[in-house]
Amino acid sequence: MTVGTKESITGLPFFCSWSGGKDSCLALYHAIQNGGKPHSLLTILSEDGVTSRSHALPKPLIEEQARSLGLQPVFRSASWQQYEVEFLSALHEFKKSGIEMGVFGDIDVDSHREWVRRVCGVAGIVPVHPLWKRDRRELLEEFIDLGFSAQIVVINEQKLDKSFLGKIIQAQTISEMEEAGIDPSGELGEYHTVVTDGPIFSSKVEIKTLGQEHHEGYWFLKVDL
Repeated sequence: MTVGTKESITGLPFFCSWSGGKDSCLALYHAIQNGGKPHSLLTILSEDGVTSRSHALPKPLIEEQARSLGLQPVFRSASWQQYEVEFLSALHEFKKSGIEMGVFGDIDVDSHREWVRRVCGVAGIVPVHPLWKRDRRELLEEFIDLGFSAQIVVINEQKLDKSFLGKIIQAQTISEMEEAGIDPSGELGEYHTVVTDGPIFSSKVEIKTLGQEHHEGYWFLKVDL
């Protein structure tokens, strides 16, 4: 079962599948607004445990996000081949501790949600998708209007020009992406972000940039505290 209504999560503890980026953050926000009780942020790191998968955010940065959000960071380290195994391991631990709901930031890619539903089903976790099937552009506008701040830290060079690396997600950035013929939501992996501030943060996460790196078709903005 997949749920996303206010009645479904009100008063119940949950973990959030946390990339450190805008969609998982907005999903967390809505789960809280709907009365859920946030407990943990689950992030899968690279095999060496140094940075997060996909977004390549340093572990201390994610820990600082969790501190500002008042939540417990939970980490697992895995190769892409072992990703599901480690993810399931974390889900089983949540289940044992009495946390039976997980919040996810997927918007409309069916294959992503089906994977979530399958692995959650194995562990007896109920997946919650607060953003599911909402208009992509409206979600971006809402993210900005709510006062969240996010910076682009990863770009797929096949889908988005490198010049967008490091840009802040704001109205002008959205317009520039649309002018370039790109869906500004980034739902199909055009880019990834790091969130540094917003209405559910107790304080801004101050980050510094250390340069850029290119790896297997992606540009990464190296960031740290």
